[in-house]
Amino acid sequence: MNNWSELIFLEDLSFKEKAKQVFEYQFENNAVYHRYCEVLNTNSEILKGVQDDISAIPLLPIKAFKDAVVTTHSEENADLIFKSSGTSDMRRSIHRVHDSELYDQSLLKGFRHFYNLDNAVIWGYPPGYADNPHSSLIYMIQKLIDQDNSGLSRFLPLGEPVNPGAIKEVQRQGKQLIIFGAAFGLLDLLEIDDINLPSNSIVIETGGMKTHRREISRSELHRRLAKGFGLDGSRIHSEYGMAELLSQAYAPGKWFSTVPWMQVTIRNPENLNEILPPYEEGLIGVIDLANVHSCSFLLTGDKGVMDKDGRFQVLGRWNPKNLRGCNFLIDED
Repeated sequence: MNNWSELIFLEDLSFKEKAKQVFEYQFENNAVYHRYCEVLNTNSEILKGVQDDISAIPLLPIKAFKDAVVTTHSEENADLIFKSSGTSDMRRSIHRVHDSELYDQSLLKGFRHFYNLDNAVIWGYPPGYADNPHSSLIYMIQKLIDQDNSGLSRFLPLGEPVNPGAIKEVQRQGKQLIIFGAAFGLLDLLEIDDINLPSNSIVIETGGMKTHRREISRSELHRRLAKGFGLDGSRIHSEYGMAELLSQAYAPGKWFSTVPWMQVTIRNPENLNEILPPYEEGLIGVIDLANVHSCSFLLTGDKGVMDKDGRFQVLGRWNPKNLRGCNFLIDED
């Protein structure tokens, strides 16, 4: 297909039909994903099963982005390269993005699906990510900042207090302030100085920094952020994204919701083909159609649970086990 973005964001085509077309494309053109499917089953059985039910589509363990080149294109032709966060001596995931315009559509359409970007001032405070030149989070925040013509959107300088005059100017222009920040970075920001944000502001935490000295539950984090920023608890939101995904999910409370071109399921770690019923804990599986040029069908390393309305919670990292098929790269040519 020449214009994948047209298919992915098409409103009058079902998610199932889109997923089937993307799967067929990746099965034929992504050598790593094709080999993984072969390890799990015979090709004919997979292709037959997918026609009936997209839950039969194999989910590639997300660690493949650390172990191999996951792409449907030549690896030299990437528009963007995203790398997961981590220390310099840590092996990091690498996501080669071969259509930056499609990714821009996904992140902007996705954000507008949940928030009024046209009236927003975006502030970013992402310590721990700012020194990663290939950070997908930094790219996303910068793209959101670029949509604002007021001149008020920006990255906040690290380690410095927020300027009260800047907050007043946001109010004066009748804008809504939305702050993105890594969880512990936001707590550090509050330790520098007291901050009282306008009551309609939204703070979006993007998860913690894996190497940080502290550990805290999401509910306690949100309680502290609400108190520190002088906001009602309903104004503290969460974002679920990663370098290996080109779409994001957002949660105004405990439960994340996805955009129309993204679907999450909870899988039985003992049988990855089994989707668990609501409120049973398992591994988070994601179909992200915006990943059309890498791999859209991924098994994350996160544990989670889903409610009866299709929303999900992230309950932390799953205790790693040797999942069937995960050693498929050993015999790589």
